[in-house]
Order: sequence, then structure tokens, then C-alpha cells
Amino acid sequence: MPFLTEHKQKFDDLRAALHEGNRTQLKRSANGGNTVLFVYPPAEEEEYIAKARELYPDGHFIDVAELFVKSIDSVGIEDFKQFYKDHITTTDVVFTNDDPNSLFSLIVSDICQASQDGKTTFLIHTGALEGTGIENVNIMEHKAVMAQGIPLVIFYPSTYKNDELLFLNHKSASKYRCNLVK
Repeated sequence: MPFLTEHKQKFDDLRAALHEGNRTQLKRSANGGNTVLFVYPPAEEEEYIAKARELYPDGHFIDVAELFVKSIDSVGIEDFKQFYKDHITTTDVVFTNDDPNSLFSLIVSDICQASQDGKTTFLIHTGALEGTGIENVNIMEHKAVMAQGIPLVIFYPSTYKNDELLFLNHKSASKYRCNLVK
């Protein structure tokens, strides 16, 4: 279904999931998680993000693509290329190591900061995670994310076919520890 005809229902479902009175139910349906996975067709990503910014002007939008660049810039492109080349078979080590400027560390840190500010947090442009070894479940199951008072909303470019969630239309993805808005 195209954006114009399906977005209203999805955003109504999102509003209901985020309602303060529904947080206990969200954690129950998310197996103890504290995340809403907002699913939409990858080709319509910018329309969904624009609508979310319109509906949630006080929301905190964390752009994974920008954090990806920030992480690389923190070490320099040449050092990053060498580190990546040295770990080509274990790319998750490149993006999820203990360095505070690793992509995973930056994502979690920004989520925690936004929650401390009392804002609904939206993780956007998550397609940038493809190939990093960071899966949605890694973020959803992080103890700091699960402990936040306000649920995290992960904008997730994917399709839902035959009861299977496919990230970027091709990769099976976890829907455990989250409330799925599809």
C-alpha cells in the first residue's frame, strides 16, 4: 500500500503504542523490551521520517547515517580503512567495540541522552546498519535501552511477508523485544 493510504493507520498505532498508559502493555507484548519497531517500505523512508518529524516536533531524532560518519571521522578515514581491512571477516568488531566513538556506542549514548531529556527517541536511517554487524535486537536488548522510561522508536525500512520481517526487503530480522507497528 502506498504511503498516502497507509501512513495514517501506522502513525495512529504508533501514538497508541507510545501513550504513557500503554507502557506496561508495551513491555509485556515486547517480552520485556522497551522498543517500538516501526516498519515501512524502504522506498518510502523519507516520507515516513518527514511525517514523524511533523507529528513529533519535540521528538529526538537520531540519524544512524550521521553517527556512522561521525564514528569514522573520530578516527580518520585512513585509520578506519586500515582497521576495517584488518577485521574484514569480523566487521562487528569494527562497529561494536568498546571505543566510545564506535557506532554502537554512539547510538546507545544518544538514546540514553534523549531519554534523560524526557523526549521520545526515534532512530532513523537504520539502513546504514547493513553490513555493520549491528542488528536491531542488539539495540533493543541493550540494558540501557531496556531501562529507559520512554520507549525507543526504531524506524525500520523493511517488509513483512508471510509472518517474516525482512530488513531492507531481504534480510530476516528479529521482532523479539519490541512492539511491531507494521
